[in-house]
Amino acid sequence: MNWVKFVITIFIFLETGNILVLYFFPDSKLANGMGAFRAWEKSKENPGMHDLASYLVNWVAGTKLIFIGLLTVLLFTADRSSLLLTAGVMALAISSFFWRLYPLIRKMDREGMIEPPNYSKTLGWMIMGFIALFVAAILLTLCA
Repeated sequence: MNWVKFVITIFIFLETGNILVLYFFPDSKLANGMGAFRAWEKSKENPGMHDLASYLVNWVAGTKLIFIGLLTVLLFTADRSSLLLTAGVMALAISSFFWRLYPLIRKMDREGMIEPPNYSKTLGWMIMGFIALFVAAILLTLCA
């Protein structure tokens, strides 16, 4: 079994859910919905700020859609070596969360700007789990 394909498939399904939430239910507290951020609701008081926030939410959804499209093509066309490289790149790219996004969400969490409290810790563990899945998939595929 190619474990990289398995993990990429899981990632595609989860991210597809995130994309749907961002495009169609941005107020949701589920998936990547903005409802967890108090600033999202507050932005609605200022139409210009809310337009900018909505633009950025849709930009993120579009970027995720590009990645999902590319991963889908790779899933069906890439050879074993390319899939292993893809998994490595995914682990590195997902790791970038801890460089810029995690410090910000942790700060917002500490300042009570996120509902539920400690959401940043949960999200951090989820992201770490994805990194671990991609690394494990690489190792399992290499050992198979």
